[in-house]
Amino acid sequence: MREHQLERLITPARLGSYVERTSTFTDTLRLYEWNMRASASVMELTGIVEVVARNALDRELREWAARRTSGPWFDDVPLDSQGRADLAKARARASRGGRRAGVHGRVIAELSFGFWRYLVESRYHTSLWVPDLHRAFSHGPPDLRVRRNEVTRRLQQLHFVRNRAAHHEPIHARDLQRDHDYAIELLGWIDPVAAEWAADVSSLRTVLGARPSA
Repeated sequence: MREHQLERLITPARLGSYVERTSTFTDTLRLYEWNMRASASVMELTGIVEVVARNALDRELREWAARRTSGPWFDDVPLDSQGRADLAKARARASRGGRRAGVHGRVIAELSFGFWRYLVESRYHTSLWVPDLHRAFSHGPPDLRVRRNEVTRRLQQLHFVRNRAAHHEPIHARDLQRDHDYAIELLGWIDPVAAEWAADVSSLRTVLGARPSA
């Protein structure tokens, strides 16, 4: 009776991908529960990546601005229309619509993971990556174009799986070991200490080892 109630509460549609990989509803529920734990671990690890990467990119953007203007990089960075819109929203939230003085750190915290991910896309290769942003990942591949491509690929994948986990979507069929390795490697390109710390504190590897059998 309890399992039937849970099926109704979660909904058959939501459980569809789990049913496809299991033979009984008990197994389906175990896999769903494991997916919840995996999602929490993904959020934990990608949260470390987001904070460390955005701080490293912000540091280089400050250097970029220091050579060009006396103001913050927010005022002059050459973003596309979506980037400018995201930055304007973050500044408005950080200042509560202009009701308090904007503080740099609050603006950084208000910018989404997606904003930082797009900063390393090819559209900014010449304007931002080559002059400064490549140094945010100074331990990455030596060729700057290869480095940007590899950083972009890892951030894209981590951003995608983070969003899936945040919205309670199935990630059980995904190669989460690859995501784990991407995160640790990317952190190592920023600073080996960050990679070592994340590997020590992240629970994802333990969760992966506890995945229920099909």
